[in-house]
Amino acid sequence: MELLEWLEKSSWAVGIRQSLYLYPVLEIIHILGIVMLVGAAFLFDLRLLGFSKNLPVAGLAKHLLPWSQRGLILIIPSGLLLFITNAQTLGTDFTFWLKIALIAVGALNAWVFHKFIYKIPGVTREEIELPGSSKLSALISISVWIAVVACGRLLAY
Repeated sequence: MELLEWLEKSSWAVGIRQSLYLYPVLEIIHILGIVMLVGAAFLFDLRLLGFSKNLPVAGLAKHLLPWSQRGLILIIPSGLLLFITNAQTLGTDFTFWLKIALIAVGALNAWVFHKFIYKIPGVTREEIELPGSSKLSALISISVWIAVVACGRLLAY
């Protein structure tokens, strides 16, 4: 609790709260990052589920997944700055910690997919039929990111 109080009373948190525009700008940056991350992930997941079969999975991954990574570059710092402005309340909020846990599940799911499911030795990605586990990974991803966004919205009320 002391750490949360210290964060909330830090000069950065006070400055953000006292600024007329800084908090809303941070929210916009955070939402833009979410759109980039979740939008690209959804499109990729829909392909894994069998939609747009005319698009090669590898080509789509090469195009979309960097946008998800760029979204993280916006989400992480803006999220941390938004958190410190209300650290004591958020730090004890079940919905906030559920959101953080869901983000961890989403990250773990993406890591497992790229490390084990979408990596088959000796075969180019253009040649392979994706295993059924790729569909499970896509369903988990879509479900988790919807829940993360829902938790984020619930925190505002």
